[in-house]
Amino acid sequence: MLGSSRDALAQGRTVLRQQLSAGADPAVLGSELFAVANLLDDAHSLRRALADPSAIDASKRGLAASLLRGKVSDPTLSVVESLAGSRWSSENDLVDGAEQLGVEATLLAAERDGALDRVEDELFRVERVVSGSPELQNALADPQRSGADKAALLRGLLEGKAAQQTIDLVSQAVAHPRGQRLIRVLSGYGDVAARLREQLTATVTSAFPLDDALQQRLGQALAQMYGRTVRTDLVVDPSVVGGLRIQVGDEVIDGTILSRLSQAQRALAG
Repeated sequence: MLGSSRDALAQGRTVLRQQLSAGADPAVLGSELFAVANLLDDAHSLRRALADPSAIDASKRGLAASLLRGKVSDPTLSVVESLAGSRWSSENDLVDGAEQLGVEATLLAAERDGALDRVEDELFRVERVVSGSPELQNALADPQRSGADKAALLRGLLEGKAAQQTIDLVSQAVAHPRGQRLIRVLSGYGDVAARLREQLTATVTSAFPLDDALQQRLGQALAQMYGRTVRTDLVVDPSVVGGLRIQVGDEVIDGTILSRLSQAQRALAG
């Protein structure tokens, strides 16, 4: 994905992170973004309308909202509106973007549940099982079987043996391969899981939005502090008044004015 499509995906990812920081359920976001990607893949006229570079961005966001409001959650709708209102190099990139964010949200649900390592390992194992089984490959390549039927076949093999996120990802890959071999799709999902696993996540609370340059400097400083990549999720909360509150795992760095005032009050009370 190159050029304007890369920028559009980055913007969609920012909105996704904002919704997750605000409390959205990553599992719901993942499932609904997959559904949106599949809808766009099937509906050529809609895909073309939302990816039309000559159309007004606000109109495309409005079209997406009119079609999806009440059918998906508000956090998912916010992400889709961002995707629809961005410029894409091609129609297929728009579908790819929605699906990729669905993958990331599903893997973040696994991270939330402490199962990211397990899901990464299970995706690799499914990939190896399919590669080593001509019978399974033939069943999954059978043009007489629907995507839903193929997904049900693998779900039956995985139920009770794999994490729910693994089952969801494999089902998406099997039912909607979009012209790619299953092994290639699963390998791509595993790569995303590996990237997430190698990152730490810092939740940064500020009274005001931070510009891109400040967020970048903050990320670099945290990476230097922890010796690895740190992803920053920004939460805007005017009640902190000023300063930053940074939480990485169980560690909290609280430099907000509200925290200082609270400390002063406790000191006076003591």
